[in-house]
Amino acid sequence: MILQENRVQRYLRVKRVPRPEHTFKQKQRGRPGPDTEYRRVTVRRYDLLWTIDQAAIDYDKKSDGMYPLICNDRNLTAAQVLEAHKGQPTIEKRFEQIKTVHQIAPVFLKNPGRIEALFTLYFLALLVQALIERELRLAMKREKIKELPIYPEQRLCKRPTTEQILRLFSLAERHTLLCNDTLVQSFAPQLTEIQLQTLDLHGDNSRPIMSAMCGM
Repeated sequence: MILQENRVQRYLRVKRVPRPEHTFKQKQRGRPGPDTEYRRVTVRRYDLLWTIDQAAIDYDKKSDGMYPLICNDRNLTAAQVLEAHKGQPTIEKRFEQIKTVHQIAPVFLKNPGRIEALFTLYFLALLVQALIERELRLAMKREKIKELPIYPEQRLCKRPTTEQILRLFSLAERHTLLCNDTLVQSFAPQLTEIQLQTLDLHGDNSRPIMSAMCGM
């Protein structure tokens, strides 16, 4: 048990060796004398003998400090596999967002087709989310903008996320004036300077997506 808990059972060879212990007792009661006969009582005890398996240690020494990666794409070089693996934190971050921000769980559907369709919609939502972040961050890099005041209380943000971008536009509203179901006038939302700057950084390609997601 101790070897298993410390994960060293491979490096030690342990065996149990019997060790007999002898004691002598009188065959009959009474005080011992010159003619008293004794009988030998033997009790078997066990000792643990262990030796180090040097061959196992030498074998593990060859891989000590190495970081193995398994990949099913045989066309990638070792450097490309490592580079792809370094993107794992980004993927894990998306999983965290789909569980917290998007609240994908619990799922009450039982039909596999409907579950697959639901997850496809969430995948598309994550894809749009990633594109919004990518477009804005690339534009900031292109325009040499290090930070944007999109956090609450206009605190600066170096790497804007879609959650903060949508929060920035959460209070933007469009009003329409109707008369007998006929549009009389439409009042466009009055955007702040930082909202206008964020839309401009997204460019013409992302503006329709941003407008739709922000309800503008």
